Amino acid sequence: MTVRRRWSCAKRLYGVNTLQYAACPMRDLGYAATPAHGNLPLEPDPFVGRCEELAGLSRALGAARLVTVTGTGGVGKSRLALRAAARCAPRDGAWRVELAPVRDPEFVDHAVMEALGLTDHTTRPPCETLLRHLAGRRVLLVLDGFEHLVDACASLVAELLRRAPGLQVLAVGRRALSVTGETLFPLAPLGEDEAVALLEVRAAQHAVSAGDGREARALCRRLDGLPLAIELAAGRLGTLSPGQLLERLDDRFRLLTGGCRDALPRHRTLRTAIGWSHELCTPEERLLWARLSVFAGPFDLEAAEYVCGGNGLPAAHVLDVLTALLAQSVLTREETAAGARYRMLDTLRAYGAEWLAATGDAERVGRRHRDWYVGLATWCELDWFSPRQSEIAARVEAELPNLRRALELALTEPEEAYLGQFLAGSLWFYWVGCGRLSEGRHWLERAARLDSGHEQPRLKALWVLGYVAILQGDTTAALAALQECRREAERVANGTALAYAEHRTGCLALVADDMPRAETLLRSALDRYGEIGELNSNVLMNQVELAMARAFQGDLPEAVRLCEDVRRICDDHGERWARTYALYVLAYAAWGEGDPGRARALLTDCLEGAHAFRDLLGAVLALELMALVTATEGEVAEAAVLQGAADRMWPSVGLPLFGSAHYNAPHELCEARARECLGDERYEEYRRKGARLGRDEAVRRALRRSGEPAAASARRGPAQQAAPSAAPTHEPAASPTRKGGETAG
Repeated sequence: MTVRRRWSCAKRLYGVNTLQYAACPMRDLGYAATPAHGNLPLEPDPFVGRCEELAGLSRALGAARLVTVTGTGGVGKSRLALRAAARCAPRDGAWRVELAPVRDPEFVDHAVMEALGLTDHTTRPPCETLLRHLAGRRVLLVLDGFEHLVDACASLVAELLRRAPGLQVLAVGRRALSVTGETLFPLAPLGEDEAVALLEVRAAQHAVSAGDGREARALCRRLDGLPLAIELAAGRLGTLSPGQLLERLDDRFRLLTGGCRDALPRHRTLRTAIGWSHELCTPEERLLWARLSVFAGPFDLEAAEYVCGGNGLPAAHVLDVLTALLAQSVLTREETAAGARYRMLDTLRAYGAEWLAATGDAERVGRRHRDWYVGLATWCELDWFSPRQSEIAARVEAELPNLRRALELALTEPEEAYLGQFLAGSLWFYWVGCGRLSEGRHWLERAARLDSGHEQPRLKALWVLGYVAILQGDTTAALAALQECRREAERVANGTALAYAEHRTGCLALVADDMPRAETLLRSALDRYGEIGELNSNVLMNQVELAMARAFQGDLPEAVRLCEDVRRICDDHGERWARTYALYVLAYAAWGEGDPGRARALLTDCLEGAHAFRDLLGAVLALELMALVTATEGEVAEAAVLQGAADRMWPSVGLPLFGSAHYNAPHELCEARARECLGDERYEEYRRKGARLGRDEAVRRALRRSGEPAAASARRGPAQQAAPSAAPTHEPAASPTRKGGETAG
């Protein structure tokens, strides 16, 4: 095809003129590539038109640090913003923060952290974590759908822009943030040529025709050029002709424009488009649309069948009706790590919620939604101790918006607060094992404050709260929660809660360096677990912590025996999370017994497992010990790099090494050895190098080094001595041939 013919087709399909061509090359008329860094989604279908707006928004991003795209719902703000972000992504990438599922203003910071792939187990404000991450980076944040959280978003954006000079923000919503320095970019509906081009392209994707030019133009004019309305119309062209659509659209406009006289015309137009699509649905489709609005995020078929089935819509019909809604673009389907999921646009969800409220069925459906996710969490907790741990982690991650909604509903209804307490406690494995300590503590503290009249759920929330606080390094809060749990458990003779309270109190003594008390409590808790027949990941962690207490007291053979038993049970049951901590203790013992090669092999397995679960605590502990093993093998420069990487990770966990002298001993020994070999100046240089590594990069580096042959046993030096005690006693050893391992790259 000649250039002239290609340009002729582009002009017809996309509605651009020759003056626009320079600013809108052919590669920008189709699918956009996602930038090398960031999380922008790939475009599922061709981007049509908007060449002038795209160029203008790109110029605005080149001149301002905060640009807000405003306009009515359905006008195409998000699509344009993502295309511009892909074009203008800075050095460290463009990152989309989807705020539509977020309902609580307190979680705006957490949503930004999630989008950036950050986890923070500390009690530090999330904003401070974000600022630490953004320091020295050039990042573009795309805040998509913030209008229902405008105050919280404005406050966060103002603070981040003030203190992170390399940050740019592209906000997308129906109103301005009203922050100093904000540049507004109002987005109008499509012009007629571009609207027709969009209708033709989308109709072609459905393998149907948009009809003759006259009818297509009339239809686009009546839809005011709104992309959402046009795409809904294109989805119906397989059933109705453009003329028939025009006739029905007439009825919809007359029906809906009189509803809200004080609303802006463009708001009435969007409501008309949605209402028209709703009117074309069958009664069952309308009913399902309304009931699906109860979901706060993506959902699966089983959830839809349970929550939405019954009372006029048999559960057996949900699949067919859901398929019809997919065909009408009311829902979209996406593949995730947890399997196929369905999603409803926020605008369509809000419309469905109004209809659900009008039916008087909102409370019943909301309770069914809550009950489904309480049941899901119960099943996931039970199935955590199985070979399906990775699947469970992915499932809970995908269901998090809906779990939050269920928690919120349960914890705000006094007569059913016990369900919220049970749900918050049942998710212990996710809060602790998948990098969600900070959020878990938020829900657990709310749950523990409530008097639900049900002892068991509250006791569970208390011991899980104590567990989370221990890992965050907040010993005061941990002790208060565990003491209350133990008192109440003894009062009501609840043996299960008593075992867990005693176990976690022993864990608290362990990180407080009180080894005799830790051993006494941990052994007693193991006996209690045995009496009640409890065997799960928590019980195995009890045994691992007992092994650590024995190792810290110099009894490495007993520590190895205990952890080999844990590893055997884990292998028998397919358990991987507790296994990583058993591997850590075995690696500690192997190093203490003078076998750094075995220690490295164990730590490699440990680090891979912890990182796969996003368990930041397990990963950073493994990294700390890996640094010491690396120094023992003579690679002291690389050990300093790994220590720097661990230093950067600890603030997101809590108190570094729990403030424990025993846990800190390997760190101090490694640092002393590296400083003696390298000198203070070069040690700090390598340490700073490690501190610049992101978590994924640091883990990859440690695992890559682990794939290399271990250093000769002659370099083991003083690691052949006894294991470290509360303070390092080993003498640093330098490599006589490597000058302190300056090969760290």
